[in-house]
Amino acid sequence: MDDLLCRQFFLQPELPTHRRYEALRRYFINGQALAEIADCLGYRVSSLKSMVCRFRASCARGTPPPFFSQKGAVDLRVSGGQKTRMGPNRPLWRMPVS
Repeated sequence: MDDLLCRQFFLQPELPTHRRYEALRRYFINGQALAEIADCLGYRVSSLKSMVCRFRASCARGTPPPFFSQKGAVDLRVSGGQKTRMGPNRPLWRMPVS
């Protein structure tokens, strides 16, 4: 069976979150150089350095980013039957459920 398309999914990620995940995985797991990752995935080295720094800080806080969440951060159910919505750079707020 030819798995070319499946291999391309991992070797040439197209979605921004997937590319970010793959770049961080290559750095932290494979020990790949930032310049090599940047060249392969189309990043600038300075962008990767910043990404690595932010990821380390998130992990240190115990809140690594959810790379492959399909729902994202919209209309998540919380206890008490209320909905919680998150926007970029906004705190949580609760909305009454109809």
